[in-house]
Amino acid sequence: MQSKLRNKLIIQKYGGSSVANIEKIEGVAERIISYAKQGNRIVVVASAMGDTTDALVCLAKKINPHPSEREMDMLISTGEQISCSLLAMAIHKRGVGAISFTGPQVGIVTDTYHTQAKILKIETDRIKKELANKMVVIVAGFQGVSTALEITTLGRGGSDLSAVALAVSLKADLCEICTDVDGIYTADPRIVKSAKKLKYITFDEMLELASRGAQVMHTRAVEVAKKFNIPLSVRSTFSKKEGTIIMKKMPFIEEAVVRGVTLAGNEAKITVCDLPDKPGIAAGIFNELAKVGVNVDMIVQNVSHKKITDISFTVLKEDISQTLKIARAIAKRVGAGQVIFDENIAKVSVVGVGMKSHSGVAAKTFSVLAKNKINIDMISTSEISISCVVKREAGKRALRALHKEFKLDRIKS
Repeated sequence: MQSKLRNKLIIQKYGGSSVANIEKIEGVAERIISYAKQGNRIVVVASAMGDTTDALVCLAKKINPHPSEREMDMLISTGEQISCSLLAMAIHKRGVGAISFTGPQVGIVTDTYHTQAKILKIETDRIKKELANKMVVIVAGFQGVSTALEITTLGRGGSDLSAVALAVSLKADLCEICTDVDGIYTADPRIVKSAKKLKYITFDEMLELASRGAQVMHTRAVEVAKKFNIPLSVRSTFSKKEGTIIMKKMPFIEEAVVRGVTLAGNEAKITVCDLPDKPGIAAGIFNELAKVGVNVDMIVQNVSHKKITDISFTVLKEDISQTLKIARAIAKRVGAGQVIFDENIAKVSVVGVGMKSHSGVAAKTFSVLAKNKINIDMISTSEISISCVVKREAGKRALRALHKEFKLDRIKS
């Protein structure tokens, strides 16, 4: 695709692994220049180098185990500024004009929620001015300035969102997500050796895969791309191979029933036992969790026979402490039983838009897990996905079995 791109406005996002050290930054600079030399106008969104953000979070926790969200945004927003300025220097060295900016400098305006801010608008005048001056514009991903003039960050993986939002605001011809993998696969190729790279995938399928454990794309970025119908190209920074195009509709007459399987091991199951079975109890629990930003995934409520019931749900492991505190307080208030949790779980999911028009996928999913003696703790479904919670030690085995059962190694990409 690169050789065909001439005189276009291209947004490129480079992840942390793509700019992890000086050698990789030099390589990215060469790659950017190769696009610019074909007459393309380039806006680059860069993540922090390697594990910089994790290192900054670790530093903060050593100073204060519970730092304020405002100060965390002040701290972790600095990582992207380092990679952006170094990348601009690498491009300058090669005789090409480039300029780096923070998110606030180019007018990425967000709401006032720290660490998980939402983009409200982007003032593009400064970027357009520099593009008109033949400059490569490099923007720090993951950050913006709030309506209260505070530095905010968009959540982990938010550089994807920065890139897509810029593509929308600038009406770009292409948005490339350049990373350390060469596209979207039918499963994690590190676990399933026969996983196949997909040439195309729909926004809906990518949203399901991302929300159910695939870590290649940020969910909110895909949502924005879908809303404005901005096709995304996910490809490797370190190769010229074509990647995967995320788009509205597949270019095939008929679509495969299942397009991918995922495994998520970063969740925990919470169970509130012996809750009074009456209106408003469940709402009370989940409203309180929503207020503090805890994202609840799967929810199962047992059938009540004696006016009491159990409710089980899954949350990210990082939210266990906060969730348990809230759930136990509510349980005590309403006279429920104990609140228990299980971190030894994994969630395996089957995804495909073809499931809308084909029956039997659920039956086949449950059957193959049963054949492999894998017990299912929880089940949730959507129009295009089925997810099962299993024991952590059975997760990879379940993923491989489902990939084989649905013949994903032979899928038309």
